[in-house]
Amino acid sequence: MSASSPKTKLNASIFAHASFLVVAAMLAMQAGCGGPVSAAPAPAAVAAANAQPSVSAASMIDAGRYLVKIGGCNDCHTPGYVEQLMMTGKEMPESDWLMGGDVGFSGQWGVSYPANLRLSFQNMTEEQFLEMAHAGQGRPPMPWPSLMAMSDQDLKAIYAYIRALGPKGEVAPAALSPGVEPDRPHIPFVPQMPKG
Repeated sequence: MSASSPKTKLNASIFAHASFLVVAAMLAMQAGCGGPVSAAPAPAAVAAANAQPSVSAASMIDAGRYLVKIGGCNDCHTPGYVEQLMMTGKEMPESDWLMGGDVGFSGQWGVSYPANLRLSFQNMTEEQFLEMAHAGQGRPPMPWPSLMAMSDQDLKAIYAYIRALGPKGEVAPAALSPGVEPDRPHIPFVPQMPKG
């Protein structure tokens, strides 16, 4: 079997894309031939667009606990969580979750530290948390786009769960501006070019 030349691969790729476009255009034309076209969306489509999916659980706190776990909140906001889970296969006790940390994340934004959410949420109303989550204006590596995409119901569940944990721990160090050298450990988020 001979190896394909780059030109043959390019031609095959162009053919595949062109075929897709032709089939898509034919399906679109066929869908429009069935009757009059309405500019107004069907009521079911409007309802589906307005409904935001959310987690269903026995309680808001159970939903919040689940979202914190699958959202990876503990990965940064609970020091040692990932290491313990990976090394022992056992989760850290829930009583030690979300207390922030003093190992920073550095990049062109400066240095950010994972907040002690248990203390932060005690001084924040649910409405303030929703506004912050929707605005998504914070420093990396916090996954702001994920929070912005969450339904209000899920955000409220996270808020209820973290508030229910109660205050514990110390306030995390303040973020540092670009160019300010950190005085504690930090993980650089700087792309590295391969050697060679």
